[in-house]
Amino acid sequence: MSGSAIEVSGLRKSYGANEAVRGIAFTVERGEVFGLLGPNGAGKTTTVEILEGYRRRSGGDVRVLGHDPERRERSLRERVGIVLQSSGMYPRATVREALEHFAKLYPRPRDPRETIALVGLDGKEDARVRELSGGQLRRLDLALALVGDPELIFLDEPTTGFDPAARRAAWETIRALRELGKTILLTTHYLDEAQSLADRVAILKDGLIVAEGAPTELVPERSRYSVSYVLRGERFEHVTDDPTTLLNELTTGALARGERLEDLRVGRPSLEEIYLELTAEEAQ
Repeated sequence: MSGSAIEVSGLRKSYGANEAVRGIAFTVERGEVFGLLGPNGAGKTTTVEILEGYRRRSGGDVRVLGHDPERRERSLRERVGIVLQSSGMYPRATVREALEHFAKLYPRPRDPRETIALVGLDGKEDARVRELSGGQLRRLDLALALVGDPELIFLDEPTTGFDPAARRAAWETIRALRELGKTILLTTHYLDEAQSLADRVAILKDGLIVAEGAPTELVPERSRYSVSYVLRGERFEHVTDDPTTLLNELTTGALARGERLEDLRVGRPSLEEIYLELTAEEAQ
């Protein structure tokens, strides 16, 4: 199928005098994981709700799988799965009953048993929703979004409440979905999550996109290497475009002096460092 999964051009949303989204534009290609990042109030939740069809835009053009989401067409909703930041399910229903109920809403659903296994709720099929832990509830939210076998999946803070092991398992699920050709729009507060999962990210601040691209290539001039080490109890750090030459000079000099470079580290700025710099408030 041709065309991008999501196309956004000149998107604006105002609440009275407050302009929450100020003319942003981006595309999400089919089969990719796209991360939408930004601090609270940046406009990412408003943007996602417009894409999901829950909120009307003030201006601009939006296409989701070729449709205008504002029209709330059934033919679009059948092809989209959504994991909200918080959701509710009948507390007396079992996990299996919840999945079987939601599966009936879609023309070609995924097998509920397969979906339960996919999100790691094996053994909880007969547990009632009210008995699940916070992390298990988020897994159920993910399962409900997947049971319709959607082409496009919105994941809004999908691993909130997960312990580290559960988060890693959820990451593997998301990677598996990408391998199946699913398109995923991910919002998350975990920068390591975005760096690990997203093919591309867009960072929002004050209703504008301030950076967009692959996590490792967001800002090319920031791709220089940082080399740090401890010598005689003091930590030193250098920034360089040529870490091989610098490391040779440092280690050769240390060996000639009979010294050791402790805790030697070589790295590039992480997505988290770039994010914090781009979204930092200007000094008052």
